[in-house]
Amino acid sequence: MSFISMEFLLFVCAAVIIYYVVPARFQWIMLLVFSYAFYAASGVKLLFFLLLTTLSTYGAALWIERAGAEIDDKKRRKIYKRRILVAGLLLNFGTLAVLKYANFTITNINSLFHGDIATFNWALPLGISFYTFQSMGYLIDVYWGKYKAERNFFRFALFVSFFPQLLQGPIGRYDRLSVQYRETKSFDLIRTERACQRILWGYFKKLVLADRAGVIVSEVFNNYTDYHGAAVLVAVLMYSIQLYGDFSGGIDVVIGVAELFGITLDENFKRPYFSVSITDFWHRWHITLGTWMKDYIFYPISLSKWMNRYGKHTKKLFGKKTGRVIPVALANIIVFLVVGVWHGAAWKYIVYGLYNGVLIAAANLLAPVNKKLFKVFHINENSGGWHVWRIIRTFLLVNFSWYFDISVSLGAALYMIKATVTGFTLKTLTDGSLLNLGLARKDFLILAAGCALLFFISVLQEKGISIRESLEKRPVPLRWLVYMALLFSLPVFGYILTGGGGFIYAQF
Repeated sequence: MSFISMEFLLFVCAAVIIYYVVPARFQWIMLLVFSYAFYAASGVKLLFFLLLTTLSTYGAALWIERAGAEIDDKKRRKIYKRRILVAGLLLNFGTLAVLKYANFTITNINSLFHGDIATFNWALPLGISFYTFQSMGYLIDVYWGKYKAERNFFRFALFVSFFPQLLQGPIGRYDRLSVQYRETKSFDLIRTERACQRILWGYFKKLVLADRAGVIVSEVFNNYTDYHGAAVLVAVLMYSIQLYGDFSGGIDVVIGVAELFGITLDENFKRPYFSVSITDFWHRWHITLGTWMKDYIFYPISLSKWMNRYGKHTKKLFGKKTGRVIPVALANIIVFLVVGVWHGAAWKYIVYGLYNGVLIAAANLLAPVNKKLFKVFHINENSGGWHVWRIIRTFLLVNFSWYFDISVSLGAALYMIKATVTGFTLKTLTDGSLLNLGLARKDFLILAAGCALLFFISVLQEKGISIRESLEKRPVPLRWLVYMALLFSLPVFGYILTGGGGFIYAQF
C-alpha cells in the first residue's frame, strides 16, 4: 500500500476515526490491528518474516532476563546471556542477510570460480531492514540492562510493526515508544492540524520536487553511455533533490501520520545540505540510522578489548595524539562499511560506505594539521565566508558519493565520473539540450521555485525559527490559506508518475 495512494489516505482516515471512537484501553490494540492489516496488504506471506523477528526477539529478551535472575555465578551468567544475544542477532541479521545478500554472494562466487550456482527468485519483505534494526536495538538494550524486557507479547509486536514507520523508518527506540503506546490518547484539534501540516509538506517534497527531479535521474543513469559532461552533473544534482525530497518527504508523512494517533517519532533529518563536514552530514541525514550505528557498532568496537590493544600499539608507533585517533578512524571506516552494506547488495554500495568512512577518518587524522594551516594562513574558522565554503565543500563531497548510490553498478559509476570530467562543457547548460532529458521548460521552473521555497524555509529553521509556531500565531483565515495553497499545489504542480511512483526507501 503506497503512502501516496488514495487507498492509504482512506486507510489512515478510517484508522484515526476508529482509534478515537473505541474505549481508550483498546487504542493500542487497534494500532496493532491496523499495523498488521497494513503489512498484510503488501502480501500475507510476508507476515511470516515480521512474525519471525517479533517472536524470536521477544523470546530472546525474556530468556536473557531470566538467565540474569537464575544464574548466580556472574561469569557464567554473562556467558549465557551473551550466547542468547548472539543467537538472536544471528537469526535475525542472518535472515536479513540471506534475503538481501544471498544472490549478490552467489553472483560473485560464480564470477570468481566460473560457477553456475542458481540464484533465488524471492521478493524482499518490505521494510525488513528497518524493523530488524529496531528490534535488534531493543534486544541489545535488554542485554545491556538498559530496561526490562517487555512481558506482553502483543505490546512488543506493536513496537516492531507500527505501520507508519514500518516501510520508511525512522528506526525507533523501545524506551521512547513503549511509553507512548501505553498512554491513552484523546483527540486534539491542534495536534491534528500540526500532523496534517507535516503530511502535506512531505507530499509536496515528494510529488513536486522528488518525482519531477527523478525523471532526469532515471533518463541519464539508466542510459548512462549516452550522456556525458554537464548532463551527468545535472543528473547528479537532480538526484540530490530527488533523494532528499523522497526520503525526507516520506519521513514527514510517517511522522505526521503517527502524530494523528498521538505518537511522536524521532526526527530523521535536520537540513543535511547545510552540513559543514561529512561527519555533520551524517548527524543530519538519516539521523536514527546514524545513532543506531553509533550506539550498537561504533561504541562497542571502540571500547572493545582488541581495539584497546590496537590503540596501545598505535600510540607506541605514532605518538599519543595520532595513536589515539587511529583506532577511532578505523572504527568509523568499519561503521560506514556496514552503512554501505545496509544500503544494498552491490559493490557500489560498499564503495559508497567506504568513501564516507575514509573521508570522516581522514578528517579526524588531519585535524591537527588543519589547525596549523589555519594559523599559518590566518583563516578565521568562525567567519561567515569560511562557514559558507565548508557547506559548499561538503555538498560537493556528498554529491560525488551519489554517483555510487544511484548508478546501476560500480562500473557504471566509475564510467559516469570519467564522463563528467572528460566531456564537460558549459555549452550544455545553455544550448537547450537539458530539455531533452525528459522535463519541459515549465517543469524546470516549477522545480526551481519549489527548491527556492524549500531553501527559504530551511534557512528559517536553521536560524531557529519554528514554522509551525509562526503559523499558529497567524489568524485562522491566513493559516488555512497557506494549507489550501499547499494542498492544491499537489495536483496542480505535482509530477504524477505512471504507476504511482513509490518511495525509494520502501524497498529497504
